[in-house]
Amino acid sequence: MEKLQPKARKKKPKRRGRPHRSEGGVKARGRLLDAAEQLFAERGFYGVTTRQVASMADADDALIYYHFKNKWGLFNAVFERRARVLITARHDSLHAYVSTGGLKLTAHGAIAAFINPMIELSQNGDPGWKSYFALVAQIDNSPWGGEIIHRFFDSNVHELIEILQRALPGIPIRELYWAYNFLAGSMMLALSETERVDRLSEGLCRAKDLDEVRTRLVNYCAGGFLAMVTEERLAGRA
Repeated sequence: MEKLQPKARKKKPKRRGRPHRSEGGVKARGRLLDAAEQLFAERGFYGVTTRQVASMADADDALIYYHFKNKWGLFNAVFERRARVLITARHDSLHAYVSTGGLKLTAHGAIAAFINPMIELSQNGDPGWKSYFALVAQIDNSPWGGEIIHRFFDSNVHELIEILQRALPGIPIRELYWAYNFLAGSMMLALSETERVDRLSEGLCRAKDLDEVRTRLVNYCAGGFLAMVTEERLAGRA
């Protein structure tokens, strides 16, 4: 009597579901963040699709929804990843300046302590920092970006203002916030490295030479604060 052979089990098709957490999954998440950071910096939030991000990252686009839920979640994760590093670096820089400056705090020293961490990260960090600063500049100049900037960076700004109040006693705090507003615009334009100044100056200035940028940016911003202080004092308001 012929024995019945057991039927071969059919292989079930692979399901596109929640991927397992693994070293590969962590690396894929990092690649997605890197790709999204570059694309958002180049094209803006609305100019990028999740499929484009996944393609650049060589990952399944389902991973975006697994790790970040949606494109907005991905965008926030891109922004937060480096914001935490920058916040800590600025806090440490401002704290170190106050600790070493003692009673001789100056607007120039405080502004240098605030700006230097950004310059150093752009110069010495991984290449993604340049995309990140271009992205921050873009968000800072959008109608909807203020809430994101507020959520992450206000604590550092208040630290700077407190030091400037000590360095420039008697100046209305309103004027310090106005001066910071102009500083922020100059700072983010400089960190964007757009090379506009290269063309205007026919090569005399180089936007990507961050050592040159650092010196001039700090001097310019500190000079602006001091000019506003002088005007307040001449007007008898300080």
